[in-house]
Amino acid sequence: MKISFNINGQAKSIEIEDGNIPLLWVIRDVLNLKGTKFGCGKAACGACTLHIDGEAIRSCSYAVKFAEGKNIITIEGLGTRENPHPVQQAWIEHIVPQCGYCQPGFMMATAALLNKNPKPTDDDIDNNIVNVCRCATYTRMRKAIHRAAELYQSSNPQNQ
Repeated sequence: MKISFNINGQAKSIEIEDGNIPLLWVIRDVLNLKGTKFGCGKAACGACTLHIDGEAIRSCSYAVKFAEGKNIITIEGLGTRENPHPVQQAWIEHIVPQCGYCQPGFMMATAALLNKNPKPTDDDIDNNIVNVCRCATYTRMRKAIHRAAELYQSSNPQNQ
């Protein structure tokens, strides 16, 4: 089965035997993008969160066949070292990661939230960022999310 999609701004076409394989494994094992992590395999923890057509999606339970024609962004496509996304910059400023394993999923979930709600309240964060962090860096993440919102608003004046 041939599947074509756009990932991190690049058109990709892959040949896959089973269209029901989770998108996560195609991204990690076929495309060699290792930033998206495997956590639970049941769409519960959020370590595998990425964006599909602007929506935060748990890729461990998203069959690759549904990616046909979609625009996918992984943590590798969110920003660059030279020009980090506001979420990445806020994560750096607030020294959020402890072990760091789950952080790409949290950053992707946060970026999706800010695209929809550039000024989230604590309740908005609690209701939308439901990923799991075993190191419990939630307090630092909340501060970083508010900082990311400030950076996001200053880089996108139409959202103020």
